[in-house]
Amino acid sequence: MVTVSVKWQKEMFSNVEIDISQSPYLFKCQLYDLTGVPPERQKIMVKGGLLRDDADWSKLGVKEGQKLMMMGTADEIVKAPDKGPVFAEDMPEEEQVIHVGHSAGLFNLGNTCYMNSTVQCLHSVPELKSALIKYPPPVRSNEVDQTSHLLTAATRDLFNDLDKNVKPVAPMRFLTELRKKYPQFAQLHNGVYMQQDAEECWTQLIYTLSQSLKSTSSSEDTDALKRLFGVDLISRVHCPESGEESTETESVYSLKCHISQEVNHLHEGLKHGLKSELEKTSPSLGRSALYLKDSRINDLPRYLTIQFVRFFWKRESNQKAKILRKVDYPLELDVYDFCSDDLRKRLEVPRQILRDEEGKKLGLKTSDRISGPTDNDVKMAEVEASSNRSGDSSNFQLVEDASEKEKALTGIYDLVAVLTHKGRSADSGHYVAWVKQENGKWIQFDDDDPIPQREEDITRLSGGRDWHMAYICMYKARDVPMQSLH
Repeated sequence: MVTVSVKWQKEMFSNVEIDISQSPYLFKCQLYDLTGVPPERQKIMVKGGLLRDDADWSKLGVKEGQKLMMMGTADEIVKAPDKGPVFAEDMPEEEQVIHVGHSAGLFNLGNTCYMNSTVQCLHSVPELKSALIKYPPPVRSNEVDQTSHLLTAATRDLFNDLDKNVKPVAPMRFLTELRKKYPQFAQLHNGVYMQQDAEECWTQLIYTLSQSLKSTSSSEDTDALKRLFGVDLISRVHCPESGEESTETESVYSLKCHISQEVNHLHEGLKHGLKSELEKTSPSLGRSALYLKDSRINDLPRYLTIQFVRFFWKRESNQKAKILRKVDYPLELDVYDFCSDDLRKRLEVPRQILRDEEGKKLGLKTSDRISGPTDNDVKMAEVEASSNRSGDSSNFQLVEDASEKEKALTGIYDLVAVLTHKGRSADSGHYVAWVKQENGKWIQFDDDDPIPQREEDITRLSGGRDWHMAYICMYKARDVPMQSLH
């Protein structure tokens, strides 16, 4: 790192750090944050002329404490006249965001597309943004370490920046805090930061946010991330050799779609992902034996994350190789088949209500779902129990809350984000986020370039060739208001 000062117009910015292992374009992104002058408009005087985006810092001889001069005009918001037409570019930037219909892109700060695509997908979850706005609470818990706290605060601020800007945002602080918390994302190869695995970034970020937000003692929902993304699994663990059998429970933040020759569709991959083999000591046999683990979903989240297990370790080449096989996935996913008997019972009434509501829209007659008051009482009790278990409210009531109605999950989900990878290896290639906006339109966030997409193009990211292929899919729960359950 070299620290310089930069003079622009009448302003002087001191203690600006230059990461000389990165391209000058990254330095220009920093100056864009400070001055509002887009990188392409910046003219920075250095030895030998103007600073080029691809110049080699080592050949420029920039010294500690050196003063650099920058020329260029910042983007100005033109004040709209009191009367007359108002053009989009004349609006304040926050209004422009609404007009454009999507939030800002993110500058690539040197092999950071894995991080940018993760952030864009998670940024699309309004409930996560709401939880972050309240962070940190007035009295912060000592349970959260400083690096987790700083990364959570940086996530909150970056989400806020994305919402307020139409121009691309440089996620400098977020990247710095991510690398402090997880040094593996700061690995260098020949002096350049390496490409990293987006799924690892997603998993680590969700884990950090879950720990930080859980400690928010003033929050009504002490486990916001679990409610939003957590999947409770119940598993039967069976040893065919000894006949031993046990039940295990665990909570995970994503389901795995395993890919093999028999898997052509997400449903088949999930089925494989919920079955596994493990070797452990058998008490009755007194030695190691093979156990079969068969898992079922016992509680569902608002947002269901599914990872396509496309990368595996190739011993011969000593690197992560990629399975390019085409695996189709739907815009609408029903996970009822993967649920435990207990959860299926809890989903029964909400699913019937959803079918009736959708039937009404099509002009169909609604079914007589309740045979009598006794049945209704039993089913209502099941639904209430379900809502308590899924952590929607510590004091659950079948009344309309002042802020929002309680919702019952149906087991049916709609696709809202896809994170894709293009290339043959996890340590190279390119990651991109494809995100459904609140207005229903799909946007491809290719780093700093948001590109509108048609919905039919989203399911074509299923693989089978050297094109962007789904690595992580995020689905949003289709629910029904609890009031409908009366």
